[in-house]
Amino acid sequence: MGVDLRQVVAAVLTLTMFVMLGNMIKRDHFDSVEGKFPGGARDVDLDMEEGAVSLSRKSGGLWKEDGQQLKQCWNKPILDDVELTDGFVTFSLTNGPEYHVSQITDAVVVARYLGATLVLPYIRGSKPGDERSFGEIYDVEKFIKSLDGVVRVAKDLPAEISTRNLAVVKVPNRVTEEFIVEHVEPVYKRKGNIRLATYFPSVNMKKSPKKSSSDSVACLAMFGTLQLQPEIQEVVDSMVERLRTLSRKTDGQFIAVDLRVDMLEKKNCHENGDTGTRSCYNAQEVGAFLRKMGFDKDTPVYLTESRWQSSLDALKDLFPKTYTKESIMPADKRKKFLDSEGSEYEKVIDFYVCSESDVFVPAISGLFYSNVAGKRIVAGRTQILVPANIRESSASASGFITPYVSKKNHLAYSCFC
Repeated sequence: MGVDLRQVVAAVLTLTMFVMLGNMIKRDHFDSVEGKFPGGARDVDLDMEEGAVSLSRKSGGLWKEDGQQLKQCWNKPILDDVELTDGFVTFSLTNGPEYHVSQITDAVVVARYLGATLVLPYIRGSKPGDERSFGEIYDVEKFIKSLDGVVRVAKDLPAEISTRNLAVVKVPNRVTEEFIVEHVEPVYKRKGNIRLATYFPSVNMKKSPKKSSSDSVACLAMFGTLQLQPEIQEVVDSMVERLRTLSRKTDGQFIAVDLRVDMLEKKNCHENGDTGTRSCYNAQEVGAFLRKMGFDKDTPVYLTESRWQSSLDALKDLFPKTYTKESIMPADKRKKFLDSEGSEYEKVIDFYVCSESDVFVPAISGLFYSNVAGKRIVAGRTQILVPANIRESSASASGFITPYVSKKNHLAYSCFC
């Protein structure tokens, strides 16, 4: 039986019309959403200009595909190698997820060395009385399972042990076995139970040239124990997906910038005369930096500042698609995660969105930058650009890749290869 060419052509045209209609409906939906975003009354045009080329093609490598996820260079330790004891190690998580990572690591290393049982921590916010259970933010069962056979974990301290009688022992971030032997173990043997408090003499996360028998424990604790509880993970996923949908001109790619106005006000952002470096950059400086890197004005930019402030307008003038959490968080989740009195949820969401963006720009130096860099390195997302005031009209992004990546000196490279 012969095929009528006119029927074939008609079928193809019909299918094409349905595809075009579907795209128009999806675009109209997100255009209407974007028109309501706060951050200034500037109109943002989502339609592709005639002849426009996506940034990933015309920028010659600004957007790099994620590299391969690194493989762990260590073997999971086993509990048989440790002499078990009857005591407990307790601790709290404070100051946000960037600190949680380090506090968990130190507590696991100490408990493992002592042969003690680790008690699930509470999470304390910045305000008095702001306390949450571990399970309100992190997945309890996955945490316990990740440490199975490495460290014993209890959900609660036994009722007969009073928290008031616990000896408080301060340990430095990235605690060493030598420190444990000299300052922690004697107290533990004398008291039987201890409470750890991690302090941070440095926020540097460079890998150490010295090897230790506890390295594998630290690697597991830092990179293999903490996962968000499902509801928060869903919020992060939906926000990342929204940003990618708003990134049609950049093939679904977006930039995350750690820029918090309150932190900028506290820090001294003046340039160091000796080194020419700075510890932070404001919105205008970040915007100028990104433009000189070659990023197109239609590039979506996510800021860790929760709500829009007028000081951010200078960045939005250069990048109209600049958003804060209140812009892209699902409306039904804002009351719980954005409008609550504590800020722990907001910090956690920022940490994980910045870990998943295509490009990360730390406008503020510190542990947030260092530990987000660690998560990104392990996942192969190494596009981390450290800002600078560039006098020339343009510059190559490769010259501003974080030394954590360009020199491969982050602690993550000790754990993964």
